[in-house]
Amino acid sequence: MTTSVPGTPGLLRVINERAALRALLDRGPLTRPQISRLTGISKPTASQLLARLEEAGLVVRDGIREGLPGRTAELYRINGAAAHVAGADVTPARIRVSVADLTGTVIGEHTLPTPGRTGVDVVARMAAALDGATAAAGLPRPGSPRGALDRAVIGIQGAVDPATGRLGYASHIPGWHIPDPAAALSAGLGVRVAIENDVNLAALAERAGGQAAGGGDFVLLWVADGVGMAVVLNGALHRGATGGAGEIGYMPAAGAPLMRDVRRTRTGGVHSLTGGAAVLRLMREHGFRGRDAATALGRAAADVGTAGTAGRRTPADAGARAERALTELATRLGATLATVVAVLDPALVVLTGDVLRAGGEPLRARVEQHLHSLTIPRPEVRLSTVQGNPVLAGALQQALRETRDEIFSADVP
Repeated sequence: MTTSVPGTPGLLRVINERAALRALLDRGPLTRPQISRLTGISKPTASQLLARLEEAGLVVRDGIREGLPGRTAELYRINGAAAHVAGADVTPARIRVSVADLTGTVIGEHTLPTPGRTGVDVVARMAAALDGATAAAGLPRPGSPRGALDRAVIGIQGAVDPATGRLGYASHIPGWHIPDPAAALSAGLGVRVAIENDVNLAALAERAGGQAAGGGDFVLLWVADGVGMAVVLNGALHRGATGGAGEIGYMPAAGAPLMRDVRRTRTGGVHSLTGGAAVLRLMREHGFRGRDAATALGRAAADVGTAGTAGRRTPADAGARAERALTELATRLGATLATVVAVLDPALVVLTGDVLRAGGEPLRARVEQHLHSLTIPRPEVRLSTVQGNPVLAGALQQALRETRDEIFSADVP
């Protein structure tokens, strides 16, 4: 038996305000009649609601709409300055930060190089990175620029154990192995901080506006220097009991030696076959050079199905070598994904990371072909369409979602 919750005036007011703010966020500037029509509330109620939201600083007037039948109508929009969030992408070499307003518009960016491996104070480094981004955004400085931020989400090449708060899978990033780094950063920076796996954040960006938009179950395979995967089930990230779901670089792989005691070796069969160093080695074996795996693979992908280019040994040889190189890599990736598909049966596989992006459509098509030859389920394989830095995009998405839920659920006086 279920019991109904009475619709108190305060609750109904919050519901209406939330609906109006969502409509303004999704559709841009709107008039009072448009808000009334979209939310189902009366025009007088919409007028009262907008007056409260304007007084609270959540909406501002944005001119008038002319050229329509009847009287001219004032436009209202979300006040982006009502809240600001930061997203950060942390690697061993640098911290990259973006600051966005409540509408999601990026208004400031900063990159802080982080060389060296000893004596690292992560709170001081994050403070410097956030200060640089908030200064670039032109935010007011009431004591500290960080005071202008509502929250920050940090993406990092590791995973937080939900039971302990400790960061694992990140021995290559010095200074972050402190008890509960999220709590330490929140206290030291004066900002609410969350730490999330970088590949998980890339999946959030893909779900928000990429190939997985509107999807329920999908996996995202990331290949750059390392190999990682994000798992989304029923529209939600699956992190696992210790936060390590998707750390497939440590997974045994056919054709690779078994890596025992991976806590010490810090690698596994999948990484040894499909990580950046392995891809670069494979491309070089087939005659494709480059300063890194993405460059070499991009050159091979460009030669697939072509007559070759000047400087190759023979036109036919370049295309044949490219075909062999991509087929071998696609076979390795397909075998890795086949194990995942057999366990999770996702509707979609998204390929991303510098290496897989460099392989482009030639690699995607071959990965899908090899995967489907190994599995009964045949999920579609797509290349990521998220532009720019997907980790930063996902970090901002998470920070904005939490901030908006908080603000839009508050009862405006």
